[in-house]
Parts: sequence; C-alpha cells; structure tokens
Amino acid sequence: MLLYAIIFINLAFVFYTVGVWSEKIQKKLKGWHLVVFGIGLIFDTLGTSFMAGIAKNGFSLDFHGITGILAIALMLIHVIWAAWVMFSNNKKMQLSFHKLSFIVWIIWLIPFISGAVYSMMK
Repeated sequence: MLLYAIIFINLAFVFYTVGVWSEKIQKKLKGWHLVVFGIGLIFDTLGTSFMAGIAKNGFSLDFHGITGILAIALMLIHVIWAAWVMFSNNKKMQLSFHKLSFIVWIIWLIPFISGAVYSMMK
C-alpha cells in the first residue's frame, strides 16, 4: 500500500504542478487545465486515502493531517471554481484565475513537503 500511496501522491504533484504552472505561464484558464486540476485532485485523494490506511491511527489531527485535509478541500474548491470560470465564459475571470491557482498550489505544497520530511525522519 505504501508504494501506491507514494505513486499517487507524486502523480498528484506532477499533474497539479503542470496545471498550475502552465496556466500561470499562459495567463489564461483553458479546458485542459481544468482536466489536469481534476486529475491532480483524484490522485491526491487516492494517495491520502492510502496513507491514512497505512497509518496506525488513521487520520490524525497533527500539522500534516490538518494541512493535508485543508489542501484537498482547497483543491476541490479550486476545481469547482475553475469549472465555474470556464463555463461562465467570463474572460476577465479566466485571465485572473491563475492568481488563485498559484495560492492553492503553494498551500498544497505544505502537506506534500511536510509528509516527505516526516517520513524521512521516521
């Protein structure tokens, strides 16, 4: 299970990073960005579920656990908001959406990095 958790979490990192940075560079939200955000969310949720299954006590209310749940919640909001922006066809929101994406990505990095650091310290 640990191998699957590591693979899924790292795939989440790859997809989410590609989506956020390509949208930031292109300075416009496109449909494929929405798809990549969604794939990143799915992989992160799978990886987190596997990690919780491995943990002795399941989910814990420590720094990593709280920031991890916050990150998944923000990713979900981010995907929903991206869909809203795409389907509302609001050009102004499409051009400024990358600012929100970058903030969510930075917040997402906190549990990603803390999880890696925590596992190396064991």
